[in-house]
Amino acid sequence: MQTRPYVRLRHALTVSTALAGLALPGAAFAQAAQTAPAQDTVTQRADVAPDDNGVAVAQADDGSVIIVRAQGRSQSLNDVPIAVNAVSGDQLEKSGASDIRELNQVAPSLLVSSTGNEANGSARIRGIGTVGDNPGLESSVAVFVDGVYRSRSGNALSELGPIDRIEILRGPQGTLGGRNSSAGLISIYTAPPEFDLSGYGAFTYGNYDAIRVEAGLNVPFSDTLAGRVDGVYFKRDGFYNDVVNDTRINNRDRYLVRGQLLFEPSELLTARLVADYSEKNEACCAATFVQTDFAPLARISPGLNSFVRPVPGSPPLTSTANPIIPVLLGLGQNPAALNNGTFDRDIYVTPGRSYEGQTKDYGLSLEVNYDLGNVEMTSITGYREYNNYQGSDTDYTQVDILYRAPNENAGARQFHTFTQELRFQGSLFDNKLDWLVGGFYANEDLVVRDNLRFGTQYGAFAPCRIINAINPALAAPGSNACLSAGGRALLAGQVPGRPAAFGAATPLLLAGLDNLARVNDLGSTGDIYKQNSESFAAFTHNIIHVTDKLDVTLGLRYTNETKRFDALIGNDNTICPQNRALLSGLLGVPSLAGLAGGIISLTCQGNSTSELNGATFNDRRNEEELTGTAIVSYKPTQDLLLYGSYSRGYKAGGFNLDRSAISGTFYSPADTLGASNLSVVVGPNALANASNLQFAQETVNAFEIGAKYGTREFSLGIAAFRQQFSNFQLNTYNGSVFLVQNINACSSDLNGADEDAFGLTGACSPDDVKFGVLAQGVELESTINPSQYLNFTAGLTYADTRYEDNLIGNDNGAPLDPALRLLPGERLSNAPAITATASASWTPPIGNSGWSGLAYANVRTVSDYNTGSDLLYGKEQDSFTVVNARIGIRAPENRYSIELWAQNLFNTDYTQVAFNTPFVASQQTFSAYLAEPRTYGVTVRGSF
Repeated sequence: MQTRPYVRLRHALTVSTALAGLALPGAAFAQAAQTAPAQDTVTQRADVAPDDNGVAVAQADDGSVIIVRAQGRSQSLNDVPIAVNAVSGDQLEKSGASDIRELNQVAPSLLVSSTGNEANGSARIRGIGTVGDNPGLESSVAVFVDGVYRSRSGNALSELGPIDRIEILRGPQGTLGGRNSSAGLISIYTAPPEFDLSGYGAFTYGNYDAIRVEAGLNVPFSDTLAGRVDGVYFKRDGFYNDVVNDTRINNRDRYLVRGQLLFEPSELLTARLVADYSEKNEACCAATFVQTDFAPLARISPGLNSFVRPVPGSPPLTSTANPIIPVLLGLGQNPAALNNGTFDRDIYVTPGRSYEGQTKDYGLSLEVNYDLGNVEMTSITGYREYNNYQGSDTDYTQVDILYRAPNENAGARQFHTFTQELRFQGSLFDNKLDWLVGGFYANEDLVVRDNLRFGTQYGAFAPCRIINAINPALAAPGSNACLSAGGRALLAGQVPGRPAAFGAATPLLLAGLDNLARVNDLGSTGDIYKQNSESFAAFTHNIIHVTDKLDVTLGLRYTNETKRFDALIGNDNTICPQNRALLSGLLGVPSLAGLAGGIISLTCQGNSTSELNGATFNDRRNEEELTGTAIVSYKPTQDLLLYGSYSRGYKAGGFNLDRSAISGTFYSPADTLGASNLSVVVGPNALANASNLQFAQETVNAFEIGAKYGTREFSLGIAAFRQQFSNFQLNTYNGSVFLVQNINACSSDLNGADEDAFGLTGACSPDDVKFGVLAQGVELESTINPSQYLNFTAGLTYADTRYEDNLIGNDNGAPLDPALRLLPGERLSNAPAITATASASWTPPIGNSGWSGLAYANVRTVSDYNTGSDLLYGKEQDSFTVVNARIGIRAPENRYSIELWAQNLFNTDYTQVAFNTPFVASQQTFSAYLAEPRTYGVTVRGSF
């Protein structure tokens, strides 16, 4: 049977994956020049000669290095001057990775986490990523699967099935790579069909009653057509025990089916069709109260103001000395929830509330490669649909304060995405110029539905916040407006010798509290947000071979992006307009404004008002951006590369898909309720304007210098980088509403006005605006391969990723929101200064039987960092280390094997994100989404 080009490449890839663990550090430092999703990785010897299809083949016996074929260009490791980790399928199998979260263990500059919804996964590279759960923000780290763009990082948080390799490009990708990205790119390449009959199967059983079954079959239908089908099913109990509802949360119940056809009618033409469908029916995502085992007492802020710097002797977060805790207890919170440790994983939520949800993800893609002679053409066409909803007890307490009922409107999001990429490339001037030109088009329809409502006890809880601000001794949870008869008489001036607490305004304020007490099971009846994004780009990427040792790479990209926004709001909270009409006259009285504003704010929280019922909004934004790269690289020897580069990256702007941003804002002159500011609907006219939802595009200017040395026995890479982000898109939850701001800085000194409690101070001239976030640092990666069966890897990233001083809220010089006033000069959330990874792999033969053993371990260590996007004290995560391990035995030619494994071997406790517990955070109570505990089990594999 004739061996076809794709088959020869696939055979080379098989060799590559077998050697990737030897040649690459934890995730190898094979570097590719701004790789687009059609890149192929092969292995070659030190002396390279390409075959007649341009793919490098083994020539010598003196060792192997990794070759990267970037857009058809076969380049060795030492020829590609951009930072990228390449992780082979074999390495992923050893590390136990089944979705992109597990890549954290093998790529030190990468951090992938998920929070309140499985759809909300966030990837960060060098400390930079998209923060929060708002689908209106695109990912700073773009994700591609088989060359097709996944519109949000969370869309890739599912079973991956058989993987050929994963490539993680570090730094902005502003020329190639399909969609623009400001921080990096993750390209996932699934295992393709082959022209040989084969099959495989794997069965895993682990703790938490985990069962995972994976199987696949590859069939050659003819000399020109081959196909394969792969499937994965995974079911596991949850890591949290919902004591109240007697169920498990954060379970797994998911499956994936993927079918492929490979058509090769000639050596000049290949076409690969991929269709996949995955589904998840899982309860996600629970959270526990943050306790002192996570946040030591010395780091907890005292009193009601969560921004006061901590002092020793402050009460625990859930101590009854914290005035909100007696309120929760008085309304039915089980004390056990407040006494458990952060990592006990017993949770106490509202009876009848559910975290159940469903995710469906499916699509079709076609990649065509055609050799036109002197020009090669690549076309990648993709269409995908993604649907997710997730119910939740959104306040994470046993008191029914806030909830989403688990139906198709429960924080649901739906993506329909069509993408088309077309590239042409070749060489000119006796191969002195490798040229590439292309275009990219994307059209995405995004629909977000929400049914967030105040719970049945919100009206009992919310007035207690007001009473606590007046005098905690007056709070009477369970009584109307949280006031006993005696407390009400005292405030009303009905106690002899005691005047009315607020003079003539006292009856109005008490009436406002009584109204607030009626806000029960009100709110959204179904909000719908629609956004269409249409983007097209033209790009060119050219490598000029100045001499045999000196290359200059020049790339340029023009992007045009248009977004159209429509919204329809449904709401039955009639108490909000009543209280605003009752109390708005007091907002102009300095001594009463904070209290009146607080009552209005809690009544209308999140812009929940019946005035919006049936309201429609629409808006449109268009942006154009030029991005690109310039690289100079020099190879003084065959094994050493030196390079320096500049690149400009870009992430599109958009709309905050959250109704709370529609309203106007009233800033309290005093921190009466312990909140930084009070978001208050100021009138119907403010509601008619959707312009407040917009945020601007994010851009980055990046500089990098590096050196790479690589042989079969030893490799070492070093890169130093500096990345300056303008209009950095930050999404944060302040305990009441989600805020989206573009973070910049002023060149002049604001004298601390960006760190005060007032939202109207701290502005500067637009001419004085500069970038607001700076990421700079050094990356080291190394491998040592003392023998054919033994290899060690190590990676170290030092990333000083922090906000500048003198921050402002946009590029016009507007003040920073007071909820973000801890940011100036501090590290970004989830951006540890130091991250180190290492791995060891030993696969010794067992006698002369053909059997072999497997012993593998990897480790990831990170330094301290704050997990909260507002950087509040009490959200800090101490340094920690996670170890994964695997041991097994394999039959000849890997026909079957059995392996024992453990993830998080030493059961290290750490959090993904700590956040403000909704509506109680200003009273210094936090919650946390925990990382997975230790899991372990056995896996049996077989193949033919």
